Amino acid sequence: MSILYRYLMVIVACISLLIGVQIPSFVDQYQKRVDAHLHEVTVNLQPFQEIANKYFGGDLGKLIELNLNSNAKPLQEEGMAIEKMSKRKLRFEADMAALQTSLPMKALHILLNGDREMIDETRGQYSYSVPFNQDALLFGAGIAIAILIIMELLFALARFAGTKAWRRLHRPPPFSSTSKIQ
Repeated sequence: MSILYRYLMVIVACISLLIGVQIPSFVDQYQKRVDAHLHEVTVNLQPFQEIANKYFGGDLGKLIELNLNSNAKPLQEEGMAIEKMSKRKLRFEADMAALQTSLPMKALHILLNGDREMIDETRGQYSYSVPFNQDALLFGAGIAIAILIIMELLFALARFAGTKAWRRLHRPPPFSSTSKIQ
């Protein structure tokens, strides 16, 4: 049993390490994806921003409002499209600002507050790698150690519960005061 336990722990450690080294790679691919989308929406908004600069002192919101309040249906729809692009740009800018921190904080941000669309795209087109850099190795080792500690605690709890149950089953019956000693 002891040898099987050791092999199980080695396998779990290896799998945990391989999963852990993927985190920095996923964070990097996510950040690059957000940056690419931000660049794309900025380029797409540029002609409208130039119109806003020329006629509204750079206030894109006034251009959007003008189009939305127009009597012409095509201009109203154009206003909705510009507004949608503008909100998308703001969303990506906020996400990029949140990603200007350390790797653990980036990973935590993506886990808790990451842009759902970007997470799904990154996961769908994720390219697995086994990077050998300090961040990847630290994350991999940290994940492996955390999982091994959790498993050790669970096994210890199971052993404790099993020992306690075994003792209850094999305990001699209590001495009865009603029985007579001869």
